[in-house]
Order: sequence, then C-alpha cells, then structure tokens
Amino acid sequence: MNSINALKELLYKMADDQLIIGHRNSEWTGLGPILEEDIAFSSMAQDKIGQSEHLYNLLHQLGEADADTVAFTRNAGQFHSSKFVELPIGDYSFSLIRHFLFDFAEYLRFESLRESAYEPLAQVAKKFFGEIKYHTMHANTWVNQLGKGNEESHQKMQESLNYAWDFALGIFEPGPTEKILIDENIFIGEKSLQKRWLDAVTPLLQNSGLTIPSTDNWKPIYGGRTGNHSEHLQPLLEEMTEVYSIDPSADW
Repeated sequence: MNSINALKELLYKMADDQLIIGHRNSEWTGLGPILEEDIAFSSMAQDKIGQSEHLYNLLHQLGEADADTVAFTRNAGQFHSSKFVELPIGDYSFSLIRHFLFDFAEYLRFESLRESAYEPLAQVAKKFFGEIKYHTMHANTWVNQLGKGNEESHQKMQESLNYAWDFALGIFEPGPTEKILIDENIFIGEKSLQKRWLDAVTPLLQNSGLTIPSTDNWKPIYGGRTGNHSEHLQPLLEEMTEVYSIDPSADW
C-alpha cells in the first residue's frame, strides 16, 4: 500500500472522529446543566465539525469525493471513527470524561502533526492546535472540579471513567499502514501517541481524585477504524444526514 492510501486512512479516521463526536456533543445544546456549559459544549461541537470539514477537504485534494459527499452519504460500515465517539451522550459525567479523554488524544495528535512531512496536514494541525488546546483546558477544569467535588459527583465521574476507559484506548487502534506513515515522517503512530496520552492524562486524573483502571484489566475496544461499529452509529448518521437528504445543496 502506497503512502497516499496510508495518508487517506489517517485522514479518514481523524475526520470521522471529529464529525461524529461533534454531532454527539451538539446534542447537549439546550440541555447543559448550566447556561455556560450549554454554550461551551455547543461551541466546541461546532469547532469539531469545522475541523472535520478541513480534513475532508484534504481528502478531496487526494482524489476523494467532496466534503459533503464524504460526510453525508456513507453508511456506518464505511466510517473509520472509533467506537468511543459514537456512544450516546449519556449522563453529563460521561460526556465530560469522553470530552477529557478524547480531546487530550486529539491535542497530542495535532501537536505531533504540526511537524508532519505532509505539509497540508501540518498546516491544518497548526491552524487548529490552539482551538483544541482550549478544549483540553475546559475538560480538565470540569473533570478536576467534579472529581474533587462531593461524594456523588466523584462517584459519577469515577464510574464514567471506568466505563469509558477501554473505549478511549480504542482511539489508538493501530492501522495496517502505520509503518509507511512513520517511515515517511507523516505521523508518529498510534502506539507512540497512546504513550504520550497516558503520560498526560494519568497525573491529571490522579490530581482530580480519580483512578484509572488497573493495566491488568485493560481491554481496548477496537473495530471502528475498520468499519465494525456499534448499533449506535447508523441511527446517528441517519439523524445527522436528514437535512442533506432533503436538500443536498445545504451548506455546513
């Protein structure tokens, strides 16, 4: 498999992750526990959908269909997103934990990609790095507050972390083309990224009074990168593409 196909695989999983979690987070619009959080989650959801559009445009430059077609006409089996991002929003504690774990992974991914040998991707990474950094700051603030809060908030955050952990490890599902990307200095690879992520999130979670599951119990939930998704993705896609199905000329 050549470097173009390897690059496409990387871009698809990044763009699909951003699009799906952007849509999921947008579901908190009007439902946030306080007005500021309602606005914050809605704003960050919009950021992620915008980031996905830029990544889909890079794919278009590599010969794939335009962003709207790629985003809104594929079925679940054609998506490369991790299973983590497609899970329902659940309790607010779960959405915050997912926000924390996912955004730190994306922060470190985009940080490394600023040095990518594929210059268009490096430019996109530089463009959105500051935006994603803000997302991590927001996530860490709330995880810290609720992790150190009262007994109920701490328990909910810990339970959400326990549930989310193996799904979060699935973000780093290795792909068959990674060696090409690493050899050509396009991307550092999922194994290296996961190590950076663990080094970053472990002390932050500990400082929040939360405990990550024991390594002996880690069972990464893979499959999403190869189109093997949960029952949650296809209904989400049908809802997400409803407007496009009615009016394909509608803008993002």
